[in-house]
Amino acid sequence: MRSKTKYNEKPSAAWSPNNLTKSAAIIALSMLSFQTSVQAQETLEVKYTKPSWYFGLAGGANFNFYRGSTQQMNASFTSPKTFHDGFGTGLFIAPLLEYRPADSRWGVMLQAGYDNRKGKFDQVITDCDCPADLKANVSYITIEPSLRFAPFKSDFYLYGGPRLAFNMDKSFTYQLGTNPAYPEQTANPAVKGDFDNVNKTIVSMQIGAGYDIPLSTDSNKTQFVLSPFVSFQPYFGQNPRSTETWNNTTIRAGVALKFGQGQNVQQSTDMLKDAEVQFSINSPSNAPGEARYNEIFPLRNYVYFNAGSTEIPNRYVLLTNDQVKDFKEDQLEAYAPKNLSDRSKRQMTVYYNVLNILGDRMQKNPSATISLVGSSEQGPQDGLVMAESVKTYLVNVFAIDESRIKTKGQNKPNVPSLQPGGTLELELLSEGDRRVSVESTSPDLLMEFQSGPDAQLKPVKIVALQEAPAESYVTFDNKGATEAFSSWSLQLANQQGKIQSFGPYTQDVVSIPGKSILGSRPEGDYRVKMIGQTKSGAIVEKESNMHVVLWTPAKVEEGIRYSIIYEFNKSKAITIYEKYLTDVITPKIPAGATVIIHGHTDAIGEEVHNQDLSLARANDVKNIIENGLAKTGRNDVKFELNGFGEDANKAPFENNTPEERAYNRTVIIDIIPAKK
Repeated sequence: MRSKTKYNEKPSAAWSPNNLTKSAAIIALSMLSFQTSVQAQETLEVKYTKPSWYFGLAGGANFNFYRGSTQQMNASFTSPKTFHDGFGTGLFIAPLLEYRPADSRWGVMLQAGYDNRKGKFDQVITDCDCPADLKANVSYITIEPSLRFAPFKSDFYLYGGPRLAFNMDKSFTYQLGTNPAYPEQTANPAVKGDFDNVNKTIVSMQIGAGYDIPLSTDSNKTQFVLSPFVSFQPYFGQNPRSTETWNNTTIRAGVALKFGQGQNVQQSTDMLKDAEVQFSINSPSNAPGEARYNEIFPLRNYVYFNAGSTEIPNRYVLLTNDQVKDFKEDQLEAYAPKNLSDRSKRQMTVYYNVLNILGDRMQKNPSATISLVGSSEQGPQDGLVMAESVKTYLVNVFAIDESRIKTKGQNKPNVPSLQPGGTLELELLSEGDRRVSVESTSPDLLMEFQSGPDAQLKPVKIVALQEAPAESYVTFDNKGATEAFSSWSLQLANQQGKIQSFGPYTQDVVSIPGKSILGSRPEGDYRVKMIGQTKSGAIVEKESNMHVVLWTPAKVEEGIRYSIIYEFNKSKAITIYEKYLTDVITPKIPAGATVIIHGHTDAIGEEVHNQDLSLARANDVKNIIENGLAKTGRNDVKFELNGFGEDANKAPFENNTPEERAYNRTVIIDIIPAKK
């Protein structure tokens, strides 16, 4: 039963002026209340950082291009005609995992799922003028790790990496049609089966590009991203079978749906209070240096080999044929390996170019001959192979006539480091004995006043370019940054307001050469702003002032530096160096000069013994030079003597390689003229 509504025939009271005023007031209060509520909601709205980890699903189509040839499908069926090109479309679907820090261009991706490479070969005509068709349905479980790179720190990215696929399906369908000239013929039944000789595992590669389209705002903790992508997978390694020549090139197009969880920005900022950073700057005064040295580098006649390998180690500088014409031994810093420490860079650059120096000198002295003696704990044959590898390099790269180079293999070098009865660090000593020795009787190759199979090669003379030392750099110490920040950078503003940016960095301490800051200006004042981004995306800034002075090289060449090398655990250099020290070095000591002699050892053996050994080596050199001076009636030279043992802070080099250990068995001689 419907209810009836009674209509009042009198004018409604709601339309009276008094009621209109009340209604307007109520509406205004309601709108104000709603606006206040909205503002309160906006104030309390939580913001989240972009996720670093994403999970999701990728799907798309494989556009498969067949090339090559296939005819024998398996042992029981062979097509009367060979199939060549083909095309098909297959399904790709895979779960995915992605890691990409929000402040970085780099990331990694992993997809693992179903990968179909089916296709249909182009139709062929058999001898009976019958058309033949072949369809292949090949599918895999694919694992595809990739390196992700966003070149513009935007949503566009590139990726690439290997593809590892495991075969699941290898079926085919072959259909022989009827001759069109005889339409009444009965069609042949389709032949179905599996390909044989199918590769169970495929190792190939892919490159691709994609674009991330955010589907969520930063007010959502769980954020979704839609990423259309396209990739190219060339035929390299993608032969489905181990027989015939069928290969597959694929272009994949698809889309990925990804999601991840961001961190609460406010919470992350609060957490930073427990991981405060302390920012400080050290800008050295950089007063001009007082001296520089022309350096005479000894050149050991050894090439050390890695255990178990007969190839020249990659720490040695190996040139190409085109580089040989530009090689100059007095400009070796251009050929410095990039992984050498600053402390030992100059002299180890010389040593790691020993084969190039040798090849260059043999080119310039066509009558010089050498013998290469390989010593190996695995026997003479292994040593001979090592020697042959050095010969091959000199012949192929420097075009040295192979008749000028003899090779030989033996168990131990003529002067072994590993002595009978030794007990300490035998493995390191063994590394020093696995080497190829360069022997020669040609004076053009050898150090002055030396002869015999153990004679060292002629020293290398370099007028050292004066480079700003590491201690002259401006150091920015951001203590605690590794824990607190995902990265941090620097903004340096000069007095004219020009801003330079450096970074981003991830370590606590960063050193920047003054020249990178000042350019050609001698000095300047800067306002420094450190900008750090926390691992949750929050920004932290600290400011400081600094004065920078450009490092100035020494204006006067004053000194000459020589080095001589000792055999392992030896402190007598007379048989090798006495005539060199007496007849070459001593005459170059000016009247009233100071000779500073530093003895060193490698890190093998007892520390106390090495301290005594280094001092004995320094005294050995001092005595030889003093005797040489006395023979000419001179006693005007001052000596300063030190033995530093194996002290890592004073050693010329580190002790990681046999070359560095060999060159740490040294005495360094600095000749400083008297001040005028």
